[in-house]
Amino acid sequence: MKVLILTLAFLVIGFSPLFGSERSPINVNLIIDGSSSLTAVKANVTTWVNERLDQIVANGDRVTIWSAGQSARVIYTGTINNQNDREAAKRSIRDLSGTGSSADFSGALREASGQQGGSFSYTLLISASPASLTSLINSPQANMIRFSRIEEFSGWRAFVVGLNIDTRVRRAAAAFIGS
Repeated sequence: MKVLILTLAFLVIGFSPLFGSERSPINVNLIIDGSSSLTAVKANVTTWVNERLDQIVANGDRVTIWSAGQSARVIYTGTINNQNDREAAKRSIRDLSGTGSSADFSGALREASGQQGGSFSYTLLISASPASLTSLINSPQANMIRFSRIEEFSGWRAFVVGLNIDTRVRRAAAAFIGS
């Protein structure tokens, strides 16, 4: 009986980091449609994205937020270390205004893909108009959304994009087949 209790104690104490809330910092990329199509759905997008950030982001994570308007531009970048950092990221989303008729998703995805380091990366793309996706689908970055998970909402979509995942899948498959 003592052995069983000691074994259970070791498992709980020894493996607690695996099941605890601590994890390595990640890079979070948030790309938001900056075209005029955002205006009609901005309140819903802002509420949903801010809730999602609260679910995903932990202290130590690096967050970069792009406005994908006529050209992609970073509107926030920083490491989240406290509640003030979270609020600064959320404020940049609330302050975003949509203008123009197009969204440069391909430019933002290209930049986000180029910034990936060795750590895990989570990329969320918000599109407020099917028309705004046209330039992305017809660009060299179209393959980046091939492995995406899409959530549809009234008037907009959220894409969880697997940046550079095709390369990782090919390497993993080659390693598996070669073993």
